[in-house]
Amino acid sequence: MAWVLVILVAVAAITFFHLRGPDLRRFDAPPGERFPGSAEPSEEHDAVVASLAVSTGPMQRASRRERLRLMRDYMDNMSNGLSLAATITPVDAGGVPAEWVIAPGVDHTRRVLYIHGGAFMMGSPRSHRNITNRFSEVSGAAVLAIDYRLMPEHRRIAGIQDCRTAYSWILANGPEGPGQASRVYVAGDSAGGNLTLSLIAWVRDQGMRRPDAAVAFSPATDGTFVSPTVRRNMDSDAMLGPMFRNLAKVPVQLLWWFSWLQARISPSNPVVSPVFGDLSGLPPILVQASEAEMLYGDAVRYVNRAIAAGSPARLQSWPHMVHVWQFFYPRLTEAREAWDEVGKFIAEASR
Repeated sequence: MAWVLVILVAVAAITFFHLRGPDLRRFDAPPGERFPGSAEPSEEHDAVVASLAVSTGPMQRASRRERLRLMRDYMDNMSNGLSLAATITPVDAGGVPAEWVIAPGVDHTRRVLYIHGGAFMMGSPRSHRNITNRFSEVSGAAVLAIDYRLMPEHRRIAGIQDCRTAYSWILANGPEGPGQASRVYVAGDSAGGNLTLSLIAWVRDQGMRRPDAAVAFSPATDGTFVSPTVRRNMDSDAMLGPMFRNLAKVPVQLLWWFSWLQARISPSNPVVSPVFGDLSGLPPILVQASEAEMLYGDAVRYVNRAIAAGSPARLQSWPHMVHVWQFFYPRLTEAREAWDEVGKFIAEASR
């Protein structure tokens, strides 16, 4: 029976020394700027939440494989019917499928690499056109939205590599062909926010030209799922709560093992959990998050650690908001506020 003991010791050692990240509870004090909002969620916000419940309800009753297909279809159609000012042009970004989203009158030498969200398993440039259209408008830049490889068809690292390839490409290529960027920004939401924050650390480590600024909407920064709001805000998160409610029943250590086996990279590795990495020497970073969402604690810890490391990071938070509420511009007052702040931040970082 000695071999059983050896296996148990090995499993415990891997769990607590390889898969688990460092204790970051000292970085839980909320930093930055809080937008007060209303005492209760607004009627317009309630209408958004109700529309999400109607649209996603049937997905929760489908089989796992069918649910993923339905969710992908739902996300890809989220921007349908919207009146967008930008022109959309497909492009090959160094081997990564992408599209240029260009609002009228923008400077094509100013460029944004936008990385969509979707839990690393869904989403596309098409699904996020309302965001990329608005980003082009407020930044005065051409936005490159990439269609990075998704799980489970591909390993997690494949999507990360696509982001790195696209960043290298956008530095020297614009909507009109080869040409150096005068300004370059990186942005993303949720899973795309994770990829954004991972990317800017990689760019620094490679000694490449760093982006002039980075923006992350509701980013996932901790793949070990231990920030305090992951479970505490499950009931108040109208978008992620229903999707991940069953995870609350699973011991977090099992989630680490599942993540490691699925992605073939430790969930505490800074490549997939940027909050655990070296956060010094980064460009100006704006993080926006809702105090009601599961990933709020991820945002708080990341910004506090970045500030402690000397990087110019800023957190802006709103109460009540649904995950990545910026998507619901112009329906939500808070979305209009958030986009105004993004525009100010980009202008400030461009001086």
